Amino acid sequence: MKKYIQAYMAIVNKFIDEEMETADPERFAEVLQEFEIKIAYFQHERFIHLIVTVLFALLEMGSLYVCLIAPSLPILVFCGMFLILLVPYVMHYYFLENSVQEMYKMRDKIKASKTRKKS
Repeated sequence: MKKYIQAYMAIVNKFIDEEMETADPERFAEVLQEFEIKIAYFQHERFIHLIVTVLFALLEMGSLYVCLIAPSLPILVFCGMFLILLVPYVMHYYFLENSVQEMYKMRDKIKASKTRKKS
C-alpha cells in the first residue's frame, strides 16, 4: 500500500507541477474527480488501520498488565508478540495519516487553481 500511495501521489504532483496550468477543463475535472475518489479510499484504509492499531495497543496493554500481575512465560511471549506487531502498525498508520493530510493539501492546490482559472 505504501508504494501504491507514493506512486499515486507522484502522478498527482506531476500533474500539479507540469499540466495543471495548461490542462483543459475536462482533463482538470477528470483528475480532480479521480483524486477525490482515491482520497476517500485512502481515508478508509487509514480508518481500518486505526482500528487495528488501537486493537493491538489494547492487547499490548492488557498483556503487559497481566504480565505485571501474574508473570509467566506464555504471557511474556504474548506481550512481546503484541509489541513486535504494534510497532509496524503504528509506523504504517503514521505514514497513512501523513499521506492523507498531504493529499488534502494537494487537493486544495488543485481546487485553488481551478478557481483562479474560472476568474
